Amino acid sequence: MSDLMRPVTARGFRDVLPAEAAERDAVSRAIADEFASWGYGLVETPVAEDLAALEAAAGPLQGTAFRLIDLDGRLLALRPDMTVPIARLVASRLSGVPGPHRFRYAAEVFREHESLRGQARQFSQAGVELIGEEGPSADAEVVSLLVAALDAAGLPEFTIAIGTVAVLHAILTAAEAPAAWNEAVLAAAHERNLVGLDVLARDAANPAVARALSAVPRIRGGREAIVACREATAGLGCEDALDQLSRAWTLLEASGAASRVLVDFSVMRSFDYYTGLVLEAYAPGLGLPLAGGGRYDGVLAAFDAPAPAIGFALGLERVMIALMEQQARVSVRGLDAVLGGDAASALEVARTLRAAGWHVALSQRTGLGLVREAERLGAAEALQARAGTQPVRLDREGQPALPLEEPTPYPPTSTWAEPATDAPSLGGTRP
Repeated sequence: MSDLMRPVTARGFRDVLPAEAAERDAVSRAIADEFASWGYGLVETPVAEDLAALEAAAGPLQGTAFRLIDLDGRLLALRPDMTVPIARLVASRLSGVPGPHRFRYAAEVFREHESLRGQARQFSQAGVELIGEEGPSADAEVVSLLVAALDAAGLPEFTIAIGTVAVLHAILTAAEAPAAWNEAVLAAAHERNLVGLDVLARDAANPAVARALSAVPRIRGGREAIVACREATAGLGCEDALDQLSRAWTLLEASGAASRVLVDFSVMRSFDYYTGLVLEAYAPGLGLPLAGGGRYDGVLAAFDAPAPAIGFALGLERVMIALMEQQARVSVRGLDAVLGGDAASALEVARTLRAAGWHVALSQRTGLGLVREAERLGAAEALQARAGTQPVRLDREGQPALPLEEPTPYPPTSTWAEPATDAPSLGGTRP
Protein backbone atom coordinates (compact mmCIF):
# COMPACT_ATOMS: atom_id res chain seq x y z
CA MET A 1 0.00 0.00 0.00
CA SER A 2 1.30 3.43 -0.90
CA ASP A 3 2.26 5.80 1.93
CA LEU A 4 1.08 8.76 -0.14
CA MET A 5 -2.08 10.41 1.15
CA ARG A 6 -4.84 10.97 -1.37
CA PRO A 7 -5.86 14.64 -1.08
CA VAL A 8 -9.55 15.19 -0.44
CA THR A 9 -11.78 18.17 0.26
CA ALA A 10 -13.54 17.94 3.60
CA ARG A 11 -17.24 17.13 3.59
CA GLY A 12 -19.42 20.16 3.08
CA PHE A 13 -16.57 22.30 1.72
CA ARG A 14 -15.48 22.74 -1.89
CA ASP A 15 -12.78 24.21 -4.06
CA VAL A 16 -13.63 26.98 -6.51
CA LEU A 17 -11.65 27.16 -9.77
CA PRO A 18 -10.71 30.45 -11.48
CA ALA A 19 -13.56 30.73 -14.01
CA GLU A 20 -16.29 30.24 -11.38
CA ALA A 21 -14.41 32.35 -8.84
CA ALA A 22 -14.10 35.19 -11.36
CA GLU A 23 -17.84 35.18 -12.02
CA ARG A 24 -18.66 35.09 -8.31
CA ASP A 25 -16.18 37.90 -7.70
CA ALA A 26 -17.84 40.00 -10.42
CA VAL A 27 -21.29 39.48 -8.87
CA SER A 28 -19.96 40.14 -5.38
CA ARG A 29 -18.34 43.38 -6.54
CA ALA A 30 -21.55 44.55 -8.21
CA ILE A 31 -23.50 43.90 -5.00
CA ALA A 32 -20.80 45.57 -2.86
CA ASP A 33 -20.82 48.63 -5.13
CA GLU A 34 -24.60 48.87 -4.70
CA PHE A 35 -24.30 48.60 -0.92
CA ALA A 36 -21.59 51.28 -0.92
CA SER A 37 -23.70 53.62 -3.06
CA TRP A 38 -26.33 53.55 -0.28
CA GLY A 39 -23.74 54.64 2.30
CA TYR A 40 -22.98 51.26 3.86
CA GLY A 41 -19.34 51.02 4.96
CA LEU A 42 -17.33 47.80 4.74
CA VAL A 43 -16.47 46.01 8.01
CA GLU A 44 -14.66 42.77 8.76
CA THR A 45 -14.90 40.61 11.86
CA PRO A 46 -12.82 37.64 13.04
CA VAL A 47 -13.69 34.25 11.61
CA ALA A 48 -13.95 32.91 15.18
CA GLU A 49 -16.02 34.43 17.97
CA ASP A 50 -16.47 33.69 21.65
CA LEU A 51 -19.16 31.00 21.73
CA ALA A 52 -20.79 32.39 24.85
CA ALA A 53 -21.17 35.80 23.19
CA LEU A 54 -22.76 34.24 20.11
CA GLU A 55 -25.20 32.21 22.17
CA ALA A 56 -26.08 35.16 24.39
CA ALA A 57 -27.50 36.90 21.33
CA ALA A 58 -28.59 34.07 19.04
CA GLY A 59 -29.59 31.35 21.51
CA PRO A 60 -28.16 27.83 21.76
CA LEU A 61 -25.94 26.85 18.80
CA GLN A 62 -25.59 23.20 19.73
CA GLY A 63 -25.19 21.16 16.56
CA THR A 64 -24.93 24.15 14.24
CA ALA A 65 -21.66 25.88 15.18
CA PHE A 66 -18.12 24.63 14.59
CA ARG A 67 -16.56 24.70 18.06
CA LEU A 68 -12.90 25.35 18.83
CA ILE A 69 -10.91 25.42 22.05
CA ASP A 70 -7.94 27.78 22.16
CA LEU A 71 -4.77 27.26 24.22
CA ASP A 72 -6.32 29.18 27.11
CA GLY A 73 -9.18 26.70 27.20
CA ARG A 74 -11.68 29.25 25.94
CA LEU A 75 -14.54 27.93 23.83
CA LEU A 76 -14.79 29.61 20.43
CA ALA A 77 -16.97 29.05 17.37
CA LEU A 78 -16.59 29.76 13.69
CA ARG A 79 -19.13 32.46 12.91
CA PRO A 80 -22.46 30.89 11.78
CA ASP A 81 -23.67 34.24 10.49
CA MET A 82 -22.52 37.87 10.37
CA THR A 83 -25.37 39.58 12.21
CA VAL A 84 -24.27 38.74 15.74
CA PRO A 85 -20.54 39.42 15.11
CA ILE A 86 -21.40 42.88 13.75
CA ALA A 87 -23.72 43.52 16.70
CA ARG A 88 -20.83 42.50 18.98
CA LEU A 89 -18.52 44.83 17.04
CA VAL A 90 -20.89 47.77 17.51
CA ALA A 91 -21.36 47.01 21.21
CA SER A 92 -17.64 46.58 21.90
CA ARG A 93 -15.79 48.85 19.47
CA LEU A 94 -18.34 51.59 18.86
CA SER A 95 -19.84 51.90 22.32
CA GLY A 96 -20.76 55.54 22.83
CA VAL A 97 -20.38 56.39 19.13
CA PRO A 98 -23.64 57.96 17.95
CA GLY A 99 -25.50 55.98 15.31
CA PRO A 100 -27.07 55.08 13.09
CA HIS A 101 -24.43 52.71 11.73
CA ARG A 102 -24.68 51.37 8.21
CA PHE A 103 -22.36 48.42 7.60
CA ARG A 104 -21.84 45.98 4.75
CA TYR A 105 -19.79 42.82 4.53
CA ALA A 106 -18.75 39.97 2.26
CA ALA A 107 -17.55 36.99 4.25
CA GLU A 108 -17.51 33.25 4.70
CA VAL A 109 -19.76 31.75 7.38
CA PHE A 110 -19.76 28.19 8.70
CA ARG A 111 -22.53 25.89 9.88
CA GLU A 112 -22.19 22.32 11.06
CA HIS A 113 -24.51 19.62 9.77
CA GLU A 114 -24.76 15.92 10.26
CA SER A 115 -23.03 14.02 7.47
CA LEU A 116 -26.23 12.42 6.18
CA ARG A 117 -27.86 15.78 5.43
CA GLY A 118 -25.42 16.47 2.58
CA GLN A 119 -25.49 20.23 3.01
CA ALA A 120 -22.68 22.75 2.53
CA ARG A 121 -20.88 23.77 5.69
CA GLN A 122 -19.26 26.91 4.30
CA PHE A 123 -21.21 29.76 2.68
CA SER A 124 -20.24 33.03 1.02
CA GLN A 125 -22.51 35.82 2.21
CA ALA A 126 -22.86 39.47 1.32
CA GLY A 127 -25.10 41.60 3.47
CA VAL A 128 -25.86 44.79 5.33
CA GLU A 129 -26.77 45.79 8.86
CA LEU A 130 -28.52 49.07 9.72
CA ILE A 131 -28.06 49.60 13.44
CA GLY A 132 -29.63 52.45 15.41
CA GLU A 133 -32.67 53.13 13.26
CA GLU A 134 -36.18 51.92 13.99
CA GLY A 135 -39.53 52.03 12.30
CA PRO A 136 -40.95 51.59 8.81
CA SER A 137 -38.49 53.99 7.14
CA ALA A 138 -35.51 51.82 8.09
CA ASP A 139 -37.45 48.65 7.19
CA ALA A 140 -38.30 50.04 3.75
CA GLU A 141 -34.71 51.17 3.19
CA VAL A 142 -33.33 47.70 3.82
CA VAL A 143 -35.96 45.94 1.70
CA SER A 144 -35.38 48.43 -1.13
CA LEU A 145 -31.64 47.88 -0.86
CA LEU A 146 -32.12 44.12 -1.23
CA VAL A 147 -34.12 44.72 -4.40
CA ALA A 148 -31.38 47.03 -5.71
CA ALA A 149 -28.64 44.51 -4.85
CA LEU A 150 -30.32 41.68 -6.75
CA ASP A 151 -30.89 44.02 -9.69
CA ALA A 152 -27.19 44.94 -9.56
CA ALA A 153 -26.29 41.24 -9.55
CA GLY A 154 -28.11 40.97 -12.88
CA LEU A 155 -30.83 38.57 -11.71
CA PRO A 156 -33.83 38.96 -14.05
CA GLU A 157 -36.52 37.36 -11.89
CA PHE A 158 -36.87 37.37 -8.11
CA THR A 159 -39.37 38.20 -5.40
CA ILE A 160 -38.84 39.61 -1.92
CA ALA A 161 -41.32 38.19 0.59
CA ILE A 162 -41.91 40.27 3.73
CA GLY A 163 -43.90 39.63 6.86
CA THR A 164 -43.68 40.36 10.56
CA VAL A 165 -43.05 37.97 13.43
CA ALA A 166 -45.03 40.31 15.67
CA VAL A 167 -48.30 38.83 14.36
CA LEU A 168 -47.46 35.29 15.43
CA HIS A 169 -46.09 36.54 18.75
CA ALA A 170 -49.38 38.37 19.34
CA ILE A 171 -51.36 35.21 18.56
CA LEU A 172 -49.24 33.21 21.03
CA THR A 173 -49.70 35.85 23.74
CA ALA A 174 -53.46 35.90 23.22
CA ALA A 175 -53.60 32.09 23.36
CA GLU A 176 -52.36 32.00 26.97
CA ALA A 177 -51.41 28.38 26.25
CA PRO A 178 -48.78 26.13 27.88
CA ALA A 179 -45.15 26.65 26.81
CA ALA A 180 -45.07 23.30 25.02
CA TRP A 181 -47.93 24.37 22.74
CA ASN A 182 -46.18 27.67 22.00
CA GLU A 183 -42.96 25.84 21.12
CA ALA A 184 -44.85 23.46 18.83
CA VAL A 185 -46.49 26.41 17.04
CA LEU A 186 -43.15 28.17 16.57
CA ALA A 187 -41.56 24.99 15.21
CA ALA A 188 -44.40 24.44 12.74
CA ALA A 189 -44.33 28.10 11.69
CA HIS A 190 -40.55 27.99 11.11
CA GLU A 191 -41.04 24.91 8.91
CA ARG A 192 -44.08 26.47 7.19
CA ASN A 193 -46.00 23.38 8.17
CA LEU A 194 -49.54 24.63 7.51
CA VAL A 195 -51.13 21.26 8.22
CA GLY A 196 -49.30 21.12 11.54
CA LEU A 197 -50.53 24.61 12.41
CA ASP A 198 -54.11 23.57 11.60
CA VAL A 199 -53.79 20.64 14.00
CA LEU A 200 -52.37 22.86 16.74
CA ALA A 201 -55.11 25.43 16.13
CA ARG A 202 -57.72 22.83 17.09
CA ASP A 203 -56.14 22.67 20.54
CA ALA A 204 -56.44 26.43 21.11
CA ALA A 205 -58.99 27.35 23.76
CA ASN A 206 -59.57 30.78 22.24
CA PRO A 207 -61.63 30.50 19.00
CA ALA A 208 -60.17 33.77 17.67
CA VAL A 209 -56.67 32.38 18.16
CA ALA A 210 -57.59 29.15 16.40
CA ARG A 211 -59.00 30.99 13.39
CA ALA A 212 -56.02 33.33 13.16
CA LEU A 213 -53.47 30.55 13.49
CA SER A 214 -54.94 28.73 10.50
CA ALA A 215 -55.61 31.80 8.39
CA VAL A 216 -52.60 34.07 8.83
CA PRO A 217 -49.84 31.84 7.36
CA ARG A 218 -51.92 31.51 4.18
CA ILE A 219 -52.27 35.27 3.62
CA ARG A 220 -50.10 36.82 0.91
CA GLY A 221 -50.33 39.55 -1.69
CA GLY A 222 -49.87 43.31 -1.75
CA ARG A 223 -51.47 45.89 0.51
CA GLU A 224 -54.67 43.84 0.52
CA ALA A 225 -52.79 41.08 2.38
CA ILE A 226 -52.17 43.45 5.28
CA VAL A 227 -55.88 44.29 5.33
CA ALA A 228 -56.75 40.58 5.32
CA CYS A 229 -54.34 39.89 8.16
CA ARG A 230 -55.81 42.77 10.14
CA GLU A 231 -59.27 41.20 9.79
CA ALA A 232 -58.01 37.71 10.67
CA THR A 233 -56.30 38.92 13.84
CA ALA A 234 -58.83 41.51 15.03
CA GLY A 235 -58.62 41.91 18.79
CA LEU A 236 -55.44 39.85 19.21
CA GLY A 237 -53.11 42.80 19.77
CA CYS A 238 -51.00 43.10 16.62
CA GLU A 239 -52.57 46.29 15.23
CA ASP A 240 -49.42 48.35 15.81
CA ALA A 241 -47.24 45.82 13.99
CA LEU A 242 -49.60 45.81 11.02
CA ASP A 243 -49.70 49.61 11.01
CA GLN A 244 -45.90 49.58 10.79
CA LEU A 245 -45.93 47.03 7.98
CA SER A 246 -48.54 49.07 6.11
CA ARG A 247 -46.39 52.19 6.43
CA ALA A 248 -43.34 50.26 5.17
CA TRP A 249 -45.39 49.06 2.19
CA THR A 250 -46.35 52.65 1.36
CA LEU A 251 -42.65 53.61 1.40
CA LEU A 252 -41.76 50.63 -0.79
CA GLU A 253 -44.34 51.83 -3.29
CA ALA A 254 -42.74 55.27 -3.21
CA SER A 255 -39.26 53.81 -3.77
CA GLY A 256 -40.40 51.73 -6.73
CA ALA A 257 -39.42 48.49 -4.99
CA ALA A 258 -42.97 47.29 -4.26
CA SER A 259 -43.28 45.66 -7.69
CA ARG A 260 -40.63 43.16 -6.55
CA VAL A 261 -42.12 42.63 -3.08
CA LEU A 262 -44.84 40.30 -1.81
CA VAL A 263 -46.40 40.45 1.65
CA ASP A 264 -46.32 36.87 2.93
CA PHE A 265 -47.27 36.13 6.52
CA SER A 266 -45.84 32.62 6.31
CA VAL A 267 -42.30 34.08 6.32
CA MET A 268 -40.81 33.15 9.68
CA ARG A 269 -37.04 33.20 10.01
CA SER A 270 -35.48 30.33 11.93
CA PHE A 271 -33.42 32.48 14.31
CA ASP A 272 -35.35 33.41 17.41
CA TYR A 273 -33.92 36.91 17.62
CA TYR A 274 -36.15 38.57 15.01
CA THR A 275 -38.60 41.04 16.52
CA GLY A 276 -40.52 42.70 13.66
CA LEU A 277 -40.32 42.75 9.88
CA VAL A 278 -38.74 39.64 8.37
CA LEU A 279 -37.80 39.13 4.74
CA GLU A 280 -36.70 36.43 2.32
CA ALA A 281 -35.76 36.60 -1.37
CA TYR A 282 -36.73 33.90 -3.83
CA ALA A 283 -35.98 33.09 -7.46
CA PRO A 284 -38.21 30.89 -9.65
CA GLY A 285 -37.22 27.24 -9.51
CA LEU A 286 -34.83 27.66 -6.58
CA GLY A 287 -36.37 25.96 -3.58
CA LEU A 288 -34.27 27.81 -1.01
CA PRO A 289 -34.16 31.53 -0.20
CA LEU A 290 -31.53 33.66 -1.93
CA ALA A 291 -31.46 35.99 1.05
CA GLY A 292 -32.95 36.35 4.49
CA GLY A 293 -33.04 38.77 7.34
CA GLY A 294 -35.19 41.11 9.33
CA ARG A 295 -35.47 43.35 12.35
CA TYR A 296 -33.63 42.20 15.47
CA ASP A 297 -34.14 44.94 18.06
CA GLY A 298 -33.20 42.75 21.03
CA VAL A 299 -29.79 41.44 19.96
CA LEU A 300 -27.66 44.38 21.03
CA ALA A 301 -29.34 44.41 24.42
CA ALA A 302 -27.61 41.06 25.04
CA PHE A 303 -24.34 43.02 24.87
CA ASP A 304 -25.66 45.80 27.17
CA ALA A 305 -25.87 48.18 24.21
CA PRO A 306 -29.58 48.17 23.29
CA ALA A 307 -30.36 49.56 19.86
CA PRO A 308 -32.86 48.83 17.10
CA ALA A 309 -31.39 47.04 14.10
CA ILE A 310 -32.31 45.41 10.81
CA GLY A 311 -30.31 43.67 8.09
CA PHE A 312 -30.12 40.83 5.59
CA ALA A 313 -27.62 38.38 4.13
CA LEU A 314 -27.43 37.22 0.51
CA GLY A 315 -26.13 33.72 -0.20
CA LEU A 316 -23.73 34.20 -3.10
CA GLU A 317 -23.71 30.53 -4.07
CA ARG A 318 -27.49 30.57 -4.40
CA VAL A 319 -27.42 33.82 -6.35
CA MET A 320 -24.96 32.24 -8.78
CA ILE A 321 -27.22 29.19 -9.22
CA ALA A 322 -30.23 31.46 -9.85
CA LEU A 323 -28.25 33.46 -12.43
CA MET A 324 -27.27 30.26 -14.21
CA GLU A 325 -30.83 28.87 -14.18
CA GLN A 326 -32.16 32.15 -15.60
CA GLN A 327 -29.37 32.16 -18.18
CA ALA A 328 -28.22 35.56 -17.00
CA ARG A 329 -24.81 36.48 -18.35
CA VAL A 330 -22.15 37.40 -15.80
CA SER A 331 -19.74 39.94 -17.25
CA VAL A 332 -16.17 39.07 -16.33
CA ARG A 333 -13.17 40.84 -17.77
CA GLY A 334 -10.60 38.35 -18.96
CA LEU A 335 -7.01 38.71 -20.05
CA ASP A 336 -6.16 41.23 -22.74
CA ALA A 337 -2.90 39.53 -23.64
CA VAL A 338 -0.48 36.76 -22.83
CA LEU A 339 3.05 38.10 -23.24
CA GLY A 340 5.98 35.80 -23.96
CA GLY A 341 9.37 36.00 -25.63
CA ASP A 342 12.45 37.64 -24.18
CA ALA A 343 11.96 37.48 -20.40
CA ALA A 344 13.57 40.81 -19.45
CA SER A 345 11.76 42.69 -22.21
CA ALA A 346 8.49 40.98 -21.34
CA LEU A 347 8.64 42.19 -17.73
CA GLU A 348 9.21 45.77 -18.89
CA VAL A 349 6.52 45.65 -21.58
CA ALA A 350 4.02 44.07 -19.20
CA ARG A 351 4.53 46.89 -16.72
CA THR A 352 3.89 49.47 -19.46
CA LEU A 353 0.77 47.67 -20.67
CA ARG A 354 -0.68 47.30 -17.18
CA ALA A 355 -0.12 51.01 -16.57
CA ALA A 356 -2.22 51.60 -19.72
CA GLY A 357 -5.02 49.43 -18.29
CA TRP A 358 -4.23 46.07 -19.88
CA HIS A 359 -4.66 42.75 -18.07
CA VAL A 360 -1.50 40.85 -18.99
CA ALA A 361 -0.19 37.40 -18.05
CA LEU A 362 3.45 36.49 -18.58
CA SER A 363 4.50 33.35 -20.47
CA GLN A 364 7.76 31.55 -21.01
CA ARG A 365 6.67 30.49 -24.50
CA THR A 366 7.03 31.90 -27.98
CA GLY A 367 5.38 31.37 -31.35
CA LEU A 368 2.63 28.79 -31.65
CA GLY A 369 3.03 27.63 -28.05
CA LEU A 370 2.40 31.20 -26.89
CA VAL A 371 -0.72 31.46 -29.06
CA ARG A 372 -2.06 28.17 -27.70
CA GLU A 373 -1.51 29.38 -24.14
CA ALA A 374 -3.34 32.65 -24.92
CA GLU A 375 -6.25 30.66 -26.37
CA ARG A 376 -6.40 28.37 -23.35
CA LEU A 377 -6.54 31.37 -21.01
CA GLY A 378 -9.16 33.17 -23.09
CA ALA A 379 -6.85 36.13 -23.81
CA ALA A 380 -7.58 38.57 -26.63
CA GLU A 381 -4.05 38.61 -27.95
CA ALA A 382 -0.69 36.83 -27.90
CA LEU A 383 2.24 39.24 -27.74
CA GLN A 384 5.89 38.32 -28.08
CA ALA A 385 8.51 40.59 -26.52
CA ARG A 386 11.77 41.15 -28.34
CA ALA A 387 14.97 42.57 -26.88
CA GLY A 388 15.65 46.11 -28.09
CA THR A 389 12.49 46.53 -30.14
CA GLN A 390 8.72 46.74 -29.92
CA PRO A 391 6.77 43.60 -28.93
CA VAL A 392 4.94 41.99 -31.80
CA ARG A 393 1.38 40.67 -32.11
CA LEU A 394 1.27 37.05 -33.21
CA ASP A 395 -1.23 35.63 -35.66
CA ARG A 396 -3.07 32.40 -34.95
CA GLU A 397 -0.27 30.36 -36.43
CA GLY A 398 2.23 31.91 -34.05
CA GLN A 399 3.88 34.07 -36.67
CA PRO A 400 4.77 37.74 -36.11
CA ALA A 401 1.92 39.86 -37.52
CA LEU A 402 2.02 43.49 -36.40
CA PRO A 403 4.26 45.36 -33.97
CA LEU A 404 2.47 46.81 -30.98
CA GLU A 405 1.68 50.44 -31.69
CA GLU A 406 3.40 53.40 -30.07
CA PRO A 407 2.29 55.07 -27.88
CA THR A 408 0.89 52.13 -25.97
CA PRO A 409 -2.68 51.54 -27.19
CA TYR A 410 -5.78 51.02 -25.07
CA PRO A 411 -6.62 47.40 -24.20
CA PRO A 412 -8.17 45.56 -27.15
CA THR A 413 -11.96 45.70 -27.35
CA SER A 414 -12.36 42.60 -29.49
CA THR A 415 -10.85 39.16 -29.40
CA TRP A 416 -8.11 38.63 -31.95
CA ALA A 417 -6.83 35.24 -30.93
CA GLU A 418 -10.12 33.35 -30.58
CA PRO A 419 -9.92 30.63 -27.90
CA ALA A 420 -10.44 27.08 -29.05
CA THR A 421 -14.11 26.11 -28.60
CA ASP A 422 -13.27 22.66 -27.21
CA ALA A 423 -10.76 23.85 -24.63
CA PRO A 424 -12.03 24.81 -21.15
CA SER A 425 -10.98 28.31 -20.15
CA LEU A 426 -9.30 28.69 -16.78
CA GLY A 427 -9.05 32.44 -16.96
CA GLY A 428 -12.66 33.69 -17.18
CA THR A 429 -14.57 34.97 -20.17
CA ARG A 430 -14.37 38.30 -21.81
CA PRO A 431 -17.34 40.67 -21.61
